[in-house]
Amino acid sequence: MTEILVLYYSRYGATARMADMIARGVESVEGAVAKVRTVPEVSPVCEAVEDVIPENGPPYATVEDLAQCDGLALGSPTHFGNMAAPLKHFIDQTSSIWFSGGLAGKPAGVFTTTSSMHGGHETTLISMMMPLLHHGMVIVGIPSQETALLETRTGGTPYGPSHLSGEDNPTLSEEEKRLCLCLGRRLAKAAAALKEAQI
Repeated sequence: MTEILVLYYSRYGATARMADMIARGVESVEGAVAKVRTVPEVSPVCEAVEDVIPENGPPYATVEDLAQCDGLALGSPTHFGNMAAPLKHFIDQTSSIWFSGGLAGKPAGVFTTTSSMHGGHETTLISMMMPLLHHGMVIVGIPSQETALLETRTGGTPYGPSHLSGEDNPTLSEEEKRLCLCLGRRLAKAAAALKEAQI
């Protein structure tokens, strides 16, 4: 069994919708399972302020969830061209995995949402890759052969799926859905191959 952790933060639900589509893509690959997790809100001083168990939706992630996965899809809304503080707060707690090399050689992909066309999709995705590269993860993007990249008029980048949210785009476009499914499938296949190769 190949387990892909789909880890995200979502304030208004758009990033959660992307996470669900990526999980579907993961589970379309035989022998792969998606483990969907989120992170709690944080206070301005970066302490978790939510209950231990969320009211609804997926459970909160633990560092052990991250250490045990075979691959990772990491998602966040765009906040000034970067990932949101709650997700960054979680990532900043992963030094023990970094010291052990627990994520080295495992595949990872990133996804984001933003409410404006030029709101920082690509900078957010690239900045989310940086801690994953420090962990030694293998970054999985979306190749130009994926026709949804050429057809999209909303979100979507080679660096990972994105969603142009806001009042005019409350749901994912068909192209955005296809890109999420594509990332999920690619992560599952890469994780299975890398796990077998044990690089």
